[in-house]
Amino acid sequence: MTTPTLRPDEANLFEKLDALGILHETREHPPIFTVEQSKGFKADWPGGHTKNLFLKDKAGQFVLICALGHTSVRLNKLHKILETKRLSFGAEDALWEHLGVRPGSVTLFSILNDTEGKVRLVLDKALFGPERVWFHPLRNTASTAIASKDILRFCEAADHSPAVIDFTLLAENQDAAS
Repeated sequence: MTTPTLRPDEANLFEKLDALGILHETREHPPIFTVEQSKGFKADWPGGHTKNLFLKDKAGQFVLICALGHTSVRLNKLHKILETKRLSFGAEDALWEHLGVRPGSVTLFSILNDTEGKVRLVLDKALFGPERVWFHPLRNTASTAIASKDILRFCEAADHSPAVIDFTLLAENQDAAS
């Protein structure tokens, strides 16, 4: 098996993780665009598996949601918690412009490309339950695991202070923000 050529932004991601002392493991796989597609490949991989949503509100604010794959993200309720206008999926050109990735490759790690801080980061509280969590490394043909305890350290190093929301409470109509 040949080693794939790293895109410059992916190499920068791994350099950043190494510089922060964040241990990481990357596994190659066929292109994955949805959580459902990933189930066959990742079923025996230890840790939490994620879904990541790039959203935009009617006022033009961008939001990146990172949650465990099985988490229900209630967009019709989330905008009230975030104090935004109604949320919908962001356009592909905006995704590329702000996070430097294409559809199917949205990931926590893409906040490294948001150097102007135009994307608000929201994390699912459940991400911190598993010992480690898998995200795409800026492409959807691989997944990279880091320890859940390192997620916030990565976010801070990328100049993004996330909102952490308990999406299970949001689904139950309770106060979800922390």
